[in-house]
Amino acid sequence: MATTTTTTPPATSGTTVRAPEAAPAAAPRSLDELAALDVATLEAVYRRGAVPASLHALDGSPTCRMLSVRYLDAGPVFSALRGFARASVFPWAGKSFAAQDDAAGTGINRVRLGGDRRWFPFQTRIEPSAIDGAPCILLDYDLEANPRPIRMIRDELREVAPGLFLGPAMLDTGKSDPRLILFFACDCSGN
Repeated sequence: MATTTTTTPPATSGTTVRAPEAAPAAAPRSLDELAALDVATLEAVYRRGAVPASLHALDGSPTCRMLSVRYLDAGPVFSALRGFARASVFPWAGKSFAAQDDAAGTGINRVRLGGDRRWFPFQTRIEPSAIDGAPCILLDYDLEANPRPIRMIRDELREVAPGLFLGPAMLDTGKSDPRLILFFACDCSGN
């Protein structure tokens, strides 16, 4: 005759036992992989990113791309924007960076309007992120050389894979917290 044994689970004293959380998805490793993500997922990837040991990691004119615009990150509009942002006729060609030392530098945007232009300079430094308060690379456009609307842009970057930098572009009017507009990325792995 078979014997059946039953066990009673141990008392948990009011403690909730939870299943382990699923491991996060593999980090995107290219501009194309980042471009396939919506704003919420890009924000999650950004939050897991880090500041490199030196801003010299950005030096040069990396390949950059606009990835996803807030509220326009799904459906046919998202697909059309993603394709346009990758095209050689997209007006924003990226950013160029020059570190002055490990923690500060300068940069400028590369724009394709009426030819190749370098517009809207910025300064780079390490500062707490407007997204989560953790360290980020701030791209500060509040310079006299820029028109007022450009001076209200707050760009941030973090390294999310070796040489791959992701960041939010935000509007900072100074009257409230900066508002997320879009995400962009720069691939510095070939610099």
